[in-house]
Amino acid sequence: MSVRQIPLEDFFRNSPQAAFQLSPDGKNLSFMAPYQDRMNIFVRNLDKEEATQLTHETERSVAGYFWVDNTRILFMKDDGGDENYHLFGVNIDGSDLRCYTPFDGVRVRIIDDLEDIPDQVLIGMNKRNPEVFDPYRLDLKTGELTQLAENPGNWQGWMTDHNGVLRSVTAIVDGVNTQILYRDHDDEDFRAVLTTNFKESVEFMIFTPDNKYVYAATNLGRDKSVLVLMDPATCEEIEVLYENPIYDISSISYSRKRKKLLGVFCSGHKEPVRHYFDEEEKNLKEKMRNFFPGLHCGMTDCDKAEEKYLLYVGSDRNKGAYYYYDIHEDQPRKIANLSPWLNEEEMVEMEAVKYTTRDGLELEAYLSLPKSFDKKNPTPHPVIINPHGGPWARDYWGFDSVVQFLCNRGYAVFNMNFRGSTGYGRKFLEASYKEWGRKMQDDISDGVAYLIKEGIADPKRVAIYGASYGGYAVLAGLAFTPELYCCGIDNCGVSNLFTFMKTIPPYWKPMLEMMYEQVGNPETDHDLLAAASPALHADKIRVPLFIAQGANDPRVNKAESDQMVEALRKNGVEVEYMVKENEGHGFHNQENRFDFYRGMEKFLAKHL
Repeated sequence: MSVRQIPLEDFFRNSPQAAFQLSPDGKNLSFMAPYQDRMNIFVRNLDKEEATQLTHETERSVAGYFWVDNTRILFMKDDGGDENYHLFGVNIDGSDLRCYTPFDGVRVRIIDDLEDIPDQVLIGMNKRNPEVFDPYRLDLKTGELTQLAENPGNWQGWMTDHNGVLRSVTAIVDGVNTQILYRDHDDEDFRAVLTTNFKESVEFMIFTPDNKYVYAATNLGRDKSVLVLMDPATCEEIEVLYENPIYDISSISYSRKRKKLLGVFCSGHKEPVRHYFDEEEKNLKEKMRNFFPGLHCGMTDCDKAEEKYLLYVGSDRNKGAYYYYDIHEDQPRKIANLSPWLNEEEMVEMEAVKYTTRDGLELEAYLSLPKSFDKKNPTPHPVIINPHGGPWARDYWGFDSVVQFLCNRGYAVFNMNFRGSTGYGRKFLEASYKEWGRKMQDDISDGVAYLIKEGIADPKRVAIYGASYGGYAVLAGLAFTPELYCCGIDNCGVSNLFTFMKTIPPYWKPMLEMMYEQVGNPETDHDLLAAASPALHADKIRVPLFIAQGANDPRVNKAESDQMVEALRKNGVEVEYMVKENEGHGFHNQENRFDFYRGMEKFLAKHL
């Protein structure tokens, strides 16, 4: 069948408006929109179309933002992709724009926006020591920073109660143990209440309304992470509130207005798994979803009164739109399409499928077929295998610009949640430890075999593309299973596990022993890491490769790609190398995205 070739730029250009949020009083709407090809912050009154531009960034898009009160917004920005984020603030009339953390080489984290405490936020900074973050109270009026505690070197995160008091700390002990420290009041020292191996987890999610107990996600003594009511002073489980036999819980919803736990959610294969504790909340969310049959509808923000909501509505064939919903009006109002230039009818479906690995694991995956694929009379097609990054992350069902672009060019695309993908329980996660290039790679290879067996993939026309860990999987696939692929595309992938361990960001150093348990120790597991490092086996790669890399990448150093390119060229393998000097981990600037996907398109047209 004839398929219109959609311009590449339509898949990858900035949305005209995105990242909508409501002011706490529900009167104003903020969003990000392009200004000189960079995403900047704008604000408008809900009843007006005209917006005020608050930021004018031209080097790099704003990384993220949030409202601190009805008149001021805070936002984050780094330099050239170095991920050393600075915190800025600006009033909604555009006045008083300033940087609160003008410190070179320092990264900022938000601990608590202190929603109910005016003119203050809690942040973490690695200003004193690049390897660890200390907590600070920031006065937004004066800019004064007050250090609240000194990180002894192993603290990784904090939790506050509903009064904004630091009550809990998570720490790393002896390199591979996780410890929870707790205090009843802010004039006490933190005391250790639970120590476990990092493979076990207890995550305090939010305090109960009286600040006495916590709602926690835990897998202690079980495979899946469940929701429990817990005493934070002892980590004793008081009651199991929800557990799912297939998935870990992923998030909860809590009403600050009603001071009540509303629901808990899991990331399912296609549909999210929802469980409500509150009938009123269940009825409201079902009413919202009923306005959009056949589409995913999720609440992304609400005002403080919990009467005005922002909804995201989309599907696998629709990048989505934002809607405004007032419970009193009871009629959603469309605000903006994220990609109005794409026609849903020209997009393809993402099919949720499953396949079984050689050692009996059932994996959830996603198959997207081009319009040219006739399911009634199937003929094997060129396929692109697309493993996700992380690796301790996962793929989801929904709209994916890369997938739609590749399908529009006539390729089938396959995404799989190989072992180690998150959300499937502890056993599934631990099955990936020290299996880089081994069983994790076998899972990807078994996906190729599944597609060939089903008559979907032409065995001579299978390519592999991925970013970050997915880029590692590309290199590993070409080096360790060269017979499977006709070409590969690696975006910021690890190539040498020895050099990778030596060039991690300083704030990853406290977690290095855990990484040794998960990936391998360069000394005691030398042979394993050597066997799993594609750069050390570049002589086995014999098909063309396209490699992309950001020069400022703090996670996967440019040297990872440099050494791979050098080895391949020395061996006479065709390799294209794209380096962007103003990028970090992945390409974020619009013109660089265009360049990368143009390069990908030409490369695949030639070799696939």
